[in-house]
Amino acid sequence: MNDKVDCDIRESLDKVSFKMRRDYSESLRELNLHVGQDKLLARLWLGDGVTQMQLCEHLKCEPPTVTNMVKSLEQNGFIYRKRDELDARIMRIYLTDKGNELKKPVDFKWKQQQEKLLHSILPEERLILREFMKRMERNLF
Repeated sequence: MNDKVDCDIRESLDKVSFKMRRDYSESLRELNLHVGQDKLLARLWLGDGVTQMQLCEHLKCEPPTVTNMVKSLEQNGFIYRKRDELDARIMRIYLTDKGNELKKPVDFKWKQQQEKLLHSILPEERLILREFMKRMERNLF
């Protein structure tokens, strides 16, 4: 294929990724969250009481990264840790009421970001774009 076209595609993906992350990061700050913490909370909204290792696996993050996220979320009153009743070596993570209350605003921010990203793309084009993006993802993994 044409090297110029390939280069343009890669550069566009870089720009889109950078801009999306920056914009989304700014919008999450309004909720006192950082990028990544929203995904941790989203996992807990599906069912809390998980361990930090389970969060590491789900988020595909290193343990120190998850530890820092958990500490920050706990300091902000969104989650709390509690020892497992059957195995005191295990700490489980639970949502507080304040953490549960973030679900709707975070969902709204996700949808806002998605609408901004896909605004001028027709539904049939979105299907094609999704297929191309999935192929690129498979190429990398």
